[in-house]
Amino acid sequence: MKWLPVVLACLQLAEGAVRISLKKGLSIRDKMRAAGVLDDFLKHIKYDSVKKYQPSQGSVVREPITNHLDSSYFGEISIGEPPQKFLVLFDTGSSNLWVPSTDCKSPACFNHAKFKASDSVTFTPSGQSSTVSYGSGSVTIVLGSDTLRIQSITVTNQAFGLSQDEPTQPFYFADFDGILGMAYPSLAVGGMATALEGMLEQDQLAEPIFSFYFARQPTYEYGGELILGGVDPQLFQGDITWVPVTQELYWQVALEEFAIGQSVTGWCSQGCQAIVDTGTFLLTVPQEYIQSILEALGAQETSYGYAVDCNDTQSMPPITFSIGGAQLPLSPSAYVLNSNGYCTLGIEVTYLPSQDGQPLWILGDIFLKEYYTAFDMANNRVGFALSA
Repeated sequence: MKWLPVVLACLQLAEGAVRISLKKGLSIRDKMRAAGVLDDFLKHIKYDSVKKYQPSQGSVVREPITNHLDSSYFGEISIGEPPQKFLVLFDTGSSNLWVPSTDCKSPACFNHAKFKASDSVTFTPSGQSSTVSYGSGSVTIVLGSDTLRIQSITVTNQAFGLSQDEPTQPFYFADFDGILGMAYPSLAVGGMATALEGMLEQDQLAEPIFSFYFARQPTYEYGGELILGGVDPQLFQGDITWVPVTQELYWQVALEEFAIGQSVTGWCSQGCQAIVDTGTFLLTVPQEYIQSILEALGAQETSYGYAVDCNDTQSMPPITFSIGGAQLPLSPSAYVLNSNGYCTLGIEVTYLPSQDGQPLWILGDIFLKEYYTAFDMANNRVGFALSA
């Protein structure tokens, strides 16, 4: 893989891991529902969350923004000299860094921070552009490079995208300005160097590892933490279970088994794959298993998701993922969402398999709130430990 040769030299060269506090805001879905536009938006898009993980062609990357409808954990970065600040979604399911540009005239850009290239003495345009295609429209991005800062980390000449046009729905309702992708370099559009590559090449990470902690009871001021350059033992309990990455595009691992209560399903006896994605909020379940899960959990399909009786939550069974020989259960308090007395499962369905044909699951923030997760770039592995 592309970032491995620079990784080993970083073990001794950088000083200390860097802690980024994550904010937790209202999700796009909640804000669109409050504005009365959610139902119409969902009717007009064709959505399958796993389309995000299909191969891109040329300079067009297809990433369904509905993956981000429930994503609401974000943190601050700055770009340029002098620095211009942005709130970004730190997304392990994509690889590019992009923020809005002052050239963007769509309503979605009006209420977000915008990068003004002429105000930065270190900005260099590349002359290249690309398109990110979403279910609701396309985002046109012009590429350039400038100084990226995240706390004490400084990366010079970092490639990034400047959005020229964004679809009003749903971007207008996002609390974050842009996205910082943290998946593998091979996924980046146009061969763009990723932010993590820049950090490694310029010796900005104490170790070639980053890790996430999502608070179980998040607030806007404290939704969790991103640790760049290591792990924080105070944020997890016990040992980390390390699992090899099975495909070096996403942070994808083998899922060995799935159980509902004491019942082992056997669904993964021929193999399953799971993508660990901080840019997706819900758990995503393959289509062939969703009906069995709904029946086992007593859920009914509605226009707002899979509804359950809030009074039954305490008696519902845990669901358990077997990964790397470890049993990683989620209690109903973790996988049931209560919105003002209306309860739904934190689950959605997908219709596409992984690229090797095995059933594909997505472990989003619902899972990551329960398990501190570390991403080891040198050894191509993902680690899980029970969150503190």
